[in-house]
Amino acid sequence: MPKRHAVVAGAGIGGLTAALALHRRGWQVTVCERAPEPPTTGAGIGLAPNALRALDAIGSDAAHAVGSAVPATMGVRRSDGQWLTRVDTADMAARYGVPPIAVPRPAFTAALAAALPPEAVRYGTAVTGVDDDGGRPTVRTAVGLDLPADLVVAADGIHSPLRRAHFPAHPGLHYLGETAWRTIVDAPDLRIPAMSETWGRGERFGVTPLSDGRFYLYATAVAPAGTRSADPRAELHHRFGSWHDPIPALLDRVRRLDRADLLQNDLYDLAAPLPRLHHGRIAWLGDAAHAMAPNLGQGGCQAIEDAVVLAHLLPAGDGADSTDSVPAALTAYTAARRPHRRRTRPRPPGRPLGRTASPAHGGHPRPRGPCHPRAPGPARHGRPLQRLPPPRVAATRGLPSSKPRRARRGLGRRGRFQPPFPSHGMRHNRHPADDPLHVIQEIRDGQYEAFQQSFAALFLPISRCSSDHGSSRSQNSSPPFPAPRRLWYRWLKPFASSKAPPP
Repeated sequence: MPKRHAVVAGAGIGGLTAALALHRRGWQVTVCERAPEPPTTGAGIGLAPNALRALDAIGSDAAHAVGSAVPATMGVRRSDGQWLTRVDTADMAARYGVPPIAVPRPAFTAALAAALPPEAVRYGTAVTGVDDDGGRPTVRTAVGLDLPADLVVAADGIHSPLRRAHFPAHPGLHYLGETAWRTIVDAPDLRIPAMSETWGRGERFGVTPLSDGRFYLYATAVAPAGTRSADPRAELHHRFGSWHDPIPALLDRVRRLDRADLLQNDLYDLAAPLPRLHHGRIAWLGDAAHAMAPNLGQGGCQAIEDAVVLAHLLPAGDGADSTDSVPAALTAYTAARRPHRRRTRPRPPGRPLGRTASPAHGGHPRPRGPCHPRAPGPARHGRPLQRLPPPRVAATRGLPSSKPRRARRGLGRRGRFQPPFPSHGMRHNRHPADDPLHVIQEIRDGQYEAFQQSFAALFLPISRCSSDHGSSRSQNSSPPFPAPRRLWYRWLKPFASSKAPPP
């Protein structure tokens, strides 16, 4: 019985991973790549534990085939060198089972392609369209070659021609307002053990030690789309040459590079999610399906996850089952991966990861708690931003007015209200109940008992409800904390689901 045939459009990380996963399941695979030859220059890519586990699920060791060095720490710094946040990769390895690594993209894609049959990858063969009107699609190529297939995997990148052809009503790409430079340099004498990203005003500079001993450098700056300088190496030195060490020394290495080795690309993401990740027998993955800003560091990792999940849901390639289960498997693929796309894109389209890292914000973090509402900004999904007023009434209700103002719980030196949440000059959250988003999520999930316990932990230190409850009220009385209950209705009711009980 002939094997099932899959045609993969694009020999990037997602496309080659999909081809390898399908090949391991017995499929005949053909990878069509428009580039005339494999890439020899490029940037690096960070592989988080989720991507490494996905590669391990298909028996691939391509990530570790190009080295296994792991940075000691990773974090965010200011332009003067001060660390804003830092974490040991050993702690991440203890939590997730494997530490993240960074590898050169050309070496990683070469390792994935080497695991395929020699004739599987065809360079210089661009996919121009897919005829899927009948039962079995036919892939059209620019060289005049037509390839019949049981499955077409569209991994043709952020500017996917297949996405534009089969989703003509989709709004397309959205410019994020930043341009990015990327390159790889040799600097063994610097001995940089940490993976770091430095924030300036509208600018960022990242340094990532690669597994082969080199360093992957990337930089971003706010600029109109299409902005290009006469010499990008001099542009980088002008923008970042006065930042903390070792950035100036790394930029000296950049000046020695050939100009073609320094890549510059404008940053885009999808203006809106795709309505589904498949059409007929075509499945989209990676940037073609859910292009996202690089702030999360999950673009390539999610492409690897897409490929492994798709191959897992599809039937085996030997055709042992007589039923045609490919369409049902693609429907299951959309159901499995499209909600996950929303969880890994927590921001609305066109907004970088949080206002703290937003270039328009200036790059410097500004501590802000729920008592300090967000500044006016663009609407989220067509709705204005929600403002959370500080719980002044519930925090001071019931306190005897005969006591001095300074002695009242919840009041500061000059009688000013001290919010129960972290704010300017205060430490970060010490308990999940200190985070209002934790409480809001519990409301949405319908966990009202846990919500009441969290709210009790929030307001007991300042409202002195502990002296009014416990002995005089039974444990089953509802609501056990009347002041926070009234506050919940006034403060968090807009965020609650329709299942929330009335106040």
